[in-house]
Amino acid sequence: MRSSPLFLEPRLEPRLRTLLEAGDFLHPLVDALGSPLNVLLPEQLADNLARFRAVYRKHHLTGPIHFAHKANRSRALVRRLAATGAGLDVASLAELQHVLGDGFTPDRIIATGPKNREFLWLAARTGVTVGLDSRGELEELAELVRKNALPRVRVMPRLSGFRAPGVTRLSRPSRFGTDAAELDTLLDALERHRGAVELTGLAYHLDTIDLPEKAVALEGCIKAMNECHRRGFAPRTIDIGGGFGVDYLADGAQWERYTTELTNAVLGSRPPLTWQGHGYGLRNEAGTLRGALGLYPAHRPLAADAYLDALLSSPAPSLGRPLATLLLESLYDLAVEPGRALADQCGAALAKVLEVRRTPDGEYLVRLEMNARDVSLEEHGVLMDPLLVPGPGAPAVPVATEGPTGVYLIGNLCLEADLITRRKVFLPRLPAPGDLLAFANTAGYFMDFSADRALQQPVARKVAAWRQDGAWHWRLDEQYWPIDATAPDGTDIGTGTDTDTDAGTGTDTDTDADAVAAGAGERRA
Repeated sequence: MRSSPLFLEPRLEPRLRTLLEAGDFLHPLVDALGSPLNVLLPEQLADNLARFRAVYRKHHLTGPIHFAHKANRSRALVRRLAATGAGLDVASLAELQHVLGDGFTPDRIIATGPKNREFLWLAARTGVTVGLDSRGELEELAELVRKNALPRVRVMPRLSGFRAPGVTRLSRPSRFGTDAAELDTLLDALERHRGAVELTGLAYHLDTIDLPEKAVALEGCIKAMNECHRRGFAPRTIDIGGGFGVDYLADGAQWERYTTELTNAVLGSRPPLTWQGHGYGLRNEAGTLRGALGLYPAHRPLAADAYLDALLSSPAPSLGRPLATLLLESLYDLAVEPGRALADQCGAALAKVLEVRRTPDGEYLVRLEMNARDVSLEEHGVLMDPLLVPGPGAPAVPVATEGPTGVYLIGNLCLEADLITRRKVFLPRLPAPGDLLAFANTAGYFMDFSADRALQQPVARKVAAWRQDGAWHWRLDEQYWPIDATAPDGTDIGTGTDTDTDAGTGTDTDTDADAVAAGAGERRA
């Protein structure tokens, strides 16, 4: 008997949903620009920024919101943010060069991550704030400043290994930053280099979604800031990094059901749900479940700005009062570095269906004109269904003789491992060549973080899309500039407040091939 489908439907907000329903807009784009194709929504980024700012206002806090540039290489997203009050977190020399050329002034940039001398030199030369991960990095930066007769550089050392007296919870170790127990030694080094660097704040980076761990770290930073002031420094800002998360799925019950059934499949009590029995970290040892599920928690109701709100509302582990209250009482600014949370709902990856075939054991394989590196959901452990965008004249919903169908999505590389999804994906009908599959909400880390030119396959191009006067318009990513005081879809540049409530339906108008080739077009919707 055929088992019921196990859907993992993506959460879609109105702007992204409207885009993915506009098949008459998307198909000509892919035909002209190739598959795969990444479509970005810069205005959504401004909306997400406004939500984070609302949390700051709720808690009466001030401070910068830096977009973690590593989440997406898009120039359109950077330029759109340049037209707001946001900042950028850059983690490489190339990222710093990129954002300096796309509208950001040095005072709105923080340089983080591992740094070579060239990265440190450009940051120091331009006046970018430097997040320091070690005393060795401090020594190298100070030497560069003195050798090149540069002005003092603003620095924010990162701390790690926080411990809260009287409680059993510790923050987990991190490769980034100086252990909090070595603060005095770090301050001694900063004292020696006062002529080269200016301590403007402290920071931490924790690779966790656990609120209590982050509360320990934030309280630890507040106490460390107080010690800095006692030593004669005048830091003002605490940077708590990113890790606010995204709620990728529309239905938490689907997530619970899928993970339960995956466990049953690993134990052999139901048919397999994955290619060759892949367990996502789970394994069956003589009928006993072993291992740990290595997946991102795709259903996270407490995520993004709501997660920041919950953290600031949390009581400090040892001091007891809300963390936001402690920041306010100390007159400290709060800085954050969201990546995927600011890029939430900001785009999708499109791929053309090339072939559908059936294996001898009855499984359907759907070959796409993309590979697993073009949409790295599996690499990051995120499971969600793609959306079927029917080709011209194809049915959008099942016909009477068929229903939802489980398929495996395979890529265009000559590698057995090139699976877009290791799990069986259920779609409303069996795809056909010429259909598109749209992988929603991929702007944060899944578009280009791992993309390369293996086997000389092309890397996906990017376009920025927006709605104006009921029509979808677009530009190539590198040709998008938010020049007007008001964005094309009625969104105020400074605040991200959307003034255009037209949802649209995706009705086609004429975009000729010349306009597509030139990097501009529109579809009436």
